[in-house]
Amino acid sequence: MTLNVELVSPTERVWSGQATSVSARTVEGDIGVLTDHAPLFGVLVDGAVSSKGTDGTTTEFTVSGGFLSVANNRVSILTETVNR
Repeated sequence: MTLNVELVSPTERVWSGQATSVSARTVEGDIGVLTDHAPLFGVLVDGAVSSKGTDGTTTEFTVSGGFLSVANNRVSILTETVNR
């Protein structure tokens, strides 16, 4: 089973794809998301967001705050600015 991940800024969809895990830093601390994770809404702090693809590669982004939403094996990351 995989996660459907989408990273969006105000101007574009930066990245979308399937992953086996996603990690990010929220105001409450670091979080790792795997398949079948409980529903979650988190506030992101400035820092790295990484996604481990189904092929084993890791894609990493640097975000400026934002939000992370997890539900039904979908991870949505909304951020003001992002760098790859």
